[in-house]
Amino acid sequence: MSQFYSLTPIDRDGNPFPFASLNGKVVLVVNVASHCAFTPQYKELEYIYEKYKSHGLEILAFPCSQFGNQEIEKDDEINKFCQNKFGVTFPILHKVYCNGQKQDPVYRFLKNSVTGKFGIKMIKWNFEKFLIDKNGQVVKRFSCMTRPLEIVPLIEELLGQPQTQGT
Repeated sequence: MSQFYSLTPIDRDGNPFPFASLNGKVVLVVNVASHCAFTPQYKELEYIYEKYKSHGLEILAFPCSQFGNQEIEKDDEINKFCQNKFGVTFPILHKVYCNGQKQDPVYRFLKNSVTGKFGIKMIKWNFEKFLIDKNGQVVKRFSCMTRPLEIVPLIEELLGQPQTQGT
């Protein structure tokens, strides 16, 4: 079994969220922030989630305030903001550190699995994305500049769905 499935981050209510429950699903993990120029990506993420969740896609958001201090709220406030402003229904987990001594084990695993541009391991900004296949293998890492809709063809491929034109 993949090491991915042994991870158990904390959800927004302080409860364990065992990744073993994601076995057999395609997962998109995103570090997010409410006060970032990329925050509107929530809208595309929710669109993708609604379209593909019944086909086995899960999107997991990890709030982080390490980049420009752009996520200053507490977990409940973050969730309310995302639901009210963008209609988010995918899980938004407990706020984490993506880099440094206090980095969450999920991000340690993801960064060690696939490096960024020029072999850089650290997360550089909010809304970096990691796509994990049904076997718990990290397939690809995307920068904050990659819009979620640009990832749809690869998501469809991993889900075994026919590729669509113009989502």
